[in-house]
Amino acid sequence: MKRSQINAALQQARGLCADYRFALPGWAGWTLADHRANPDQSRFLTDRQIGWDVTDFGSGDFARRGLALLCIRNGIQGDPAERPYAEKLLIVGEEQETPFHCHQVKLEDIIVRGGGTLMVEFTPDGSLPLGPWDPRIDGRAVDPFGGPIAVTPGASITIPRGLQHRFWGKAGSGTVFAAEVSQCNDDRNDNFFLEPLGRFSTVEEDEPALLPLWNEVTL
Repeated sequence: MKRSQINAALQQARGLCADYRFALPGWAGWTLADHRANPDQSRFLTDRQIGWDVTDFGSGDFARRGLALLCIRNGIQGDPAERPYAEKLLIVGEEQETPFHCHQVKLEDIIVRGGGTLMVEFTPDGSLPLGPWDPRIDGRAVDPFGGPIAVTPGASITIPRGLQHRFWGKAGSGTVFAAEVSQCNDDRNDNFFLEPLGRFSTVEEDEPALLPLWNEVTL
């Protein structure tokens, strides 16, 4: 993925936050120099995978298969002294797919805060037998295998642990401004893709970075 694409995705995400008057924490605007000037706080953030994340899942086509997100708070999976919860922002373009994947540890809700409609699809293929497959929209049970499920602005969907799922923005509805609240998140070890995909992109440095992604911060 080109750095210019990452920069454009970050600019769009920050612009949407401004449009929806969603105030970002100060560190969300930190450059690498800012991280190095604040090593203790920076280490706290990066140890917990808190920060910006832009990926094309190795597809080479971010507009078709990719995701921009900001992890705002998180703990460390497996550490009982840590926060057991996480919060993210998700920016999902029209027909931009996050491919089928599931989580062994994390149970999550995805909330559409504004913008377009989020389409969510489930499959039993590659899923983990970790409990009942009972996705719900605001407490209302939905059939996980009856076809794509539309999550409209203001609604939320619970993603069962272990169930393979993918999502994308509905064509013609606009960019989806979504959030995720979940159990503690670990993007290095708790994503199980149906296809042999990578969670993080290999970056082609065609221009300077606007802001570093959380997994790029080095002190």
